Amino acid sequence: MNDEFEPIWAAGFMSGTSLDAVDAAMILTDGIDVLDFGPVAERKYTPSERAVLKKAVDAARSWNWTGPQPDRAFSDANQVLTATHVDAFREMIRVRNEHSPELAGVHGQTVLHRAPKADAKGNTLQILDAKQLRDTIGLPLAYDFRTKDVDEGGQGAPLAPAYHAALLRRLGTDRSQAVLNLGGVANITLHQTDGTIVAFDTGPANGPIDEWVELHGLGTYDVDGAIASSGRVNELSIEQWMDNPWFDNHGPKSLDRFDFSADLARGMSVEDGAATLTAFSAECVAHAVRNAAEVPEQLIVCGGGRRNPALMEELRRRVPCQVLSAEDVGWLGDSIEAQAFAYLAVRTLRGLPISWPGTTRVPVAMTGGKLID
Repeated sequence: MNDEFEPIWAAGFMSGTSLDAVDAAMILTDGIDVLDFGPVAERKYTPSERAVLKKAVDAARSWNWTGPQPDRAFSDANQVLTATHVDAFREMIRVRNEHSPELAGVHGQTVLHRAPKADAKGNTLQILDAKQLRDTIGLPLAYDFRTKDVDEGGQGAPLAPAYHAALLRRLGTDRSQAVLNLGGVANITLHQTDGTIVAFDTGPANGPIDEWVELHGLGTYDVDGAIASSGRVNELSIEQWMDNPWFDNHGPKSLDRFDFSADLARGMSVEDGAATLTAFSAECVAHAVRNAAEVPEQLIVCGGGRRNPALMEELRRRVPCQVLSAEDVGWLGDSIEAQAFAYLAVRTLRGLPISWPGTTRVPVAMTGGKLID
């Protein structure tokens, strides 16, 4: 524990690009070390709520920072986000009452993300009515964690590496390890033996697979990887997809959820498309690990994708190191990103950096986030 700061209980919220649920979690932290874990909760979106959020994402993509902002679609989505975040908060508090959070951190819903290029800054947009949420839960609220990083020339993503590094320190090992988050997009945090942290998006994860399944009227995701497991992987297609120049760029780098879409698999059967998109997500991770300055000994997988046996099998087949799930090391794999935003909220409160040149390519270590007391 750092002697400079008193530890506090903080709550965090995450709603990912898969549009499946709001996750809430509490941790005890001084903003540097993670001292204890509190209750967690998940609030699934109903089909109608998900439709409202999807409409906002579609409207944002059509707008793409050109012309009038789609205020109505964003306003409707904000109402859903506030209500569901409050539900998740109340459920989390109901689970365990001996600790009360003093602060909350919320990611908001990403509807657009554009990585910077050599001749242009990037841009990113997470929608949320932060004031309404703060007033309803009655806690100081940290939010808008990405904008400052992007404004200063960074990628704005990933932001979880600060927390991943704290979790790895808590494991108490000096060996080279990595944390992989499999959401709509995959991001990796590489912890080298000298303590250096490098992080970046590796490529698509669940996003194109979910989209493919939904396009074929088979639900919103590939339950237990069953569709992919019944198909055949088209390795030639994966080789072609890996020729995308994005993979030649060294991290830090970031993606929008739709930079790689289900259109890649157009013309394949539903089973082969699911199998090939799943294997592609794994190959993107393997490519990142193979080309790391120091190949990790272990890859610890968190996020919803770790619950897809087909994706985990492809990872174990392709990645040149041991692949573990978050639960194998005692973590709650569904709650790590929510915990991360609780951790980042405390760092924001205390003026500590949340991104670095090695994690987002921002020029210097950068504080971030806005705080409503």
